[in-house]
Formats: sequence, C-alpha cells, structure tokens
Amino acid sequence: MEDKEVRENIIEGRNPVLEALKKKRTIEQILITKGDKEGVIRVIIAQAKENKIPVKEVDKRKLDAMSQTKAHQGVIAITSDYKYCEVQDILEYARERGEEPLIIILDEIEDPHNFGAIIRTAEVLGAHGIIIPNRRNVGITPIVSKGSAGAIEWIKIAKVTNINREIDYLKENGVWVYGADMDGESYSFQENYIPGTAIVIGSEGKGISKLTKEKCDKIVKIPMTGHISSLNASVALGMLLYEAAVQRLKK
Repeated sequence: MEDKEVRENIIEGRNPVLEALKKKRTIEQILITKGDKEGVIRVIIAQAKENKIPVKEVDKRKLDAMSQTKAHQGVIAITSDYKYCEVQDILEYARERGEEPLIIILDEIEDPHNFGAIIRTAEVLGAHGIIIPNRRNVGITPIVSKGSAGAIEWIKIAKVTNINREIDYLKENGVWVYGADMDGESYSFQENYIPGTAIVIGSEGKGISKLTKEKCDKIVKIPMTGHISSLNASVALGMLLYEAAVQRLKK
C-alpha cells in the first residue's frame, strides 16, 4: 500500500488520459475495461492507435486493484514517471509566450486532492508554472492527476530542494514575490500583478513557514467578512490568481 501512495507512473480517468494523449505524453500502455468501447473510451482508443500506443482490455477488477483514486472510469494509462522541469524552464516558457511570468510556489501542500485542484486552477487562470519542494509536499500522483482534470499536461511543475533559494533566483530575474496570509499588510486586490509575479501559498494547517514569509516582497490577505477565518488553499489561490488574470487582461 505504501508504494501505491507514491507511484507517479499511472494516469487514471477518461479526461486525464485523453489530455495526456493530446499532449503527446510518453505512454507505455493503456488499460481499459473489457467490453467498454463507447464515448470517450472510443476516442482514447483511436488516439492511442494513431500514436502506436498498445491498448489492452482487462477485467474491471484489475483496474480496481491498480487504482489509487478509486474512480478510474474504466481506463488507466501506464506512463513514464512524471517529468518535472527546472524553475528556469518556467521563466523561459513565459518569455516564449511574450508574457510576464506568473508562478505559484507551494509551501508544504500534502493533500493530493488540494494539489490537483491547485494545478487545475493555476492552468485555467494563466499561470506559467508551479514550484514545489521535494520534501513534505505531495508530488504528481494519480490522485493529483485526476484532481487536476488533465491540467498537469499543460502547466510546468518544478520540484526543488530549497524553496527559499528559488525565491531569491526569481527575484534576481525580476519576479515580485507575494505571500498569502490572513495577517497580510494589504488586501490582495490592492496589489499590482502585471509585472513578473510569484504567489506563495502555504499549507492549510501551518500556513507559510516563517523563513519563506520573510523572503516574500509583500504579504497579502484576502478580504473575509464571514465567521470562518481561513480558506482552502486551492480556493485562496483561485481568488489571488483571478486578480492577476483580470489585471493582465485589462492592461
């Protein structure tokens, strides 16, 4: 069971597998439930055939045993391990698109469902990449992949040894770093996200670590007037990225 928790070489679910095929991800084999060749499954089979990827029909119990999400929807792709990029690649990707970098930095997000939602939100709202630490942060597991609804195929993710060192590197490259915290010195809507921007999101329990918070150029807060004093990390990120997206579209 422990090995399954960290396995990164399977993709589960119809939409995540289809997105992986569209992105030309290296897929060694696709397993589908015996007798299921309708709808999206038919499209997956056709695209796999076009890309010379073997498709094997198996008993549903085999997919159930392999599945980590428990929601494989009758299809699992076996891939090479997810290929993380370098922070420099994220900056280069933004330059290639003629845009100022918009980057997410995660400080110890351990819930795979939350991480999947963060990836999906970041991709939809125009972020160029996500930086995660290689310790105390979930990686690209099947649960994360399914939660992202295929968005992991369209956004760059860098796994780094030291987040604070990478923050220094981003600053050297003209990126302004904002930390999200309920004790922020200004509201999120008061800031300018049009230049190169990185947004740091901490874990729901501990928030951003003290040293990382000190590395940020500014700490911002989201306006909250209800009785609950905190937001889910993916929701908080969505609100901050929405501000950035609107500003960049208006410029």
